Amino acid sequence: MKYLKQRRMSNRSKGFGDPAFRDDDPMTGVANLFDIGLVFIVGLLMTLFSAYRLQDLFDQTSQMTIMKQKASGEMEIITKQGTKIKATRISGEKAKGMGARLGVAYRLEDGAMVYVPDNKN
Repeated sequence: MKYLKQRRMSNRSKGFGDPAFRDDDPMTGVANLFDIGLVFIVGLLMTLFSAYRLQDLFDQTSQMTIMKQKASGEMEIITKQGTKIKATRISGEKAKGMGARLGVAYRLEDGAMVYVPDNKN
């Protein structure tokens, strides 16, 4: 017991001014820089999500659609329904095949579009 008391007292007496406590390792500040970098990255991600209003990506009940267009003109539609995310690329090719008339679309004077479905069953 006497030995433990002496050792505890000797560890307390060493401080930053004590020559035996010197820390000459130049890499001691790297850990702090890494922590600061992580905090910066998390803050940047939070800022980007709030600036583009993308908080709905984390909501399991939300539904959203994002449309992207590249400089080359290629378009991509990203649809999120609940927890499923689907990305669809749109090409410039014309649609082919047989189809059925579903209704008529009208453009009003103010520029709004109105779709009127056919009542045929």
